[in-house]
Amino acid sequence: MSAWLYGQFDSSLNGINHLQGFQFIEQLPWIRLDLGSLGKLEIDYFLGVDGISLPLLILSAFVMLMAIGASWNITKNAKGYFALLMLLNTAVMGIFCALDFFLFYIFYEVMLLPLYFLIGIWGGANREYAAIKFFIYTLFGSVFMLLVIVGLYFSVTNPSTGAHTFNMLHMMNPENYVDGSFFAYLNNYYEVQGIPARMLGFIVLFVAFAIKVPVVPFHTWLPDAHVEAPTPVSIILAGVLLKVGGYGIIRVCYSIFPDAAAQANWWLALLGIISILYGALNALAQKDLKRMIAYSSVSHMGFVLLGVAALTAEGISGAMFQMLSHGFLSAALFFLVGVIYDRVHDRYIYNFRGLATHMPAYTGFVAVAFFASLGLPGFSAFIGEAFVIIGTFNAESVGTGIPRWMAIAGSVGILLSCLLFSVDLTAYVFRTDTLQRW
Repeated sequence: MSAWLYGQFDSSLNGINHLQGFQFIEQLPWIRLDLGSLGKLEIDYFLGVDGISLPLLILSAFVMLMAIGASWNITKNAKGYFALLMLLNTAVMGIFCALDFFLFYIFYEVMLLPLYFLIGIWGGANREYAAIKFFIYTLFGSVFMLLVIVGLYFSVTNPSTGAHTFNMLHMMNPENYVDGSFFAYLNNYYEVQGIPARMLGFIVLFVAFAIKVPVVPFHTWLPDAHVEAPTPVSIILAGVLLKVGGYGIIRVCYSIFPDAAAQANWWLALLGIISILYGALNALAQKDLKRMIAYSSVSHMGFVLLGVAALTAEGISGAMFQMLSHGFLSAALFFLVGVIYDRVHDRYIYNFRGLATHMPAYTGFVAVAFFASLGLPGFSAFIGEAFVIIGTFNAESVGTGIPRWMAIAGSVGILLSCLLFSVDLTAYVFRTDTLQRW
């Protein structure tokens, strides 16, 4: 069905902030209440697809199919396992399609429960710790997100009915904000401890989505969740769930609070640089194969934040391409880890030195996945990272406030990824102590 959507999609239309640019729209009245002095409550079942959400829908569909293929060894309560997997798929698809903020939040919260149980029931030895840590991190961000959603609801009106609305497209239009409201766009805006309310709302939403990306320092749940999760859940977690954070930053933070995003982009770019370098250096130090790939994901998703913060066409396009590329490549890497772990129940990299002599075809797949993930020209990661670097480098000339040294720092992260995967591949292919010496 997602492939059919891609075939029917009209790429000449562009959405983001007006309904005419969205396709496959489904809008039905859902909740209508009269709240007396607070006005009328309008919530719609409102879905739509544009050029940002369509690629992520296709990614979700195929990564989920890949995860189901990797579930060959799930024997404990298989019915419950696949039911939770499908519920998770429903929530993720809903997030990428929802255009009503209340509906978006419901899908966002529904996504949390299946993951919690998939890790907590079918995970490794420390699965309870990893599941609870993931649950607390995500819930912390989403609780404060709800406060911003309510504030936006009372700040925005539907221009056709005059009622307050959760419609995200109306929230992106400055003309729909009520003067004197908490998130008023132009006139009589509020301040909290000297911070404009719109900046505060942007920060709260950004933190909620940064936990999902994850951005340093909100990343510590990811390695534990990856290590303890079963292989199919690791595939979904890296391939799809991390993209929810990047999608939320683009669709919600930058589209509803563009003024705050333009003021904070230097700090966001700095967080992206820190994530790139910190994630790569941590990955270099890992001896567990799953933990290594988890930290490399932190580094690669840092490019998404850097590209978005650049506020250039090349940077945002590169960020979108990086999300898609990392979705498929990280799923492939965790799939390959699962193949070897299901046979020997070991992920210690040093124990697999010389594996090419016993499993040459498998090592070939590992080599392709490693080269693709490090951004070798000819593979998808190269395109995403190159566009992010180009967009960041051009940001200074177009006046977005991002200095060129940030582009250079991002390039250093690419070099660290090359070093990481080349050393690990050497350990796989040769019977040497290369990895131990490193």
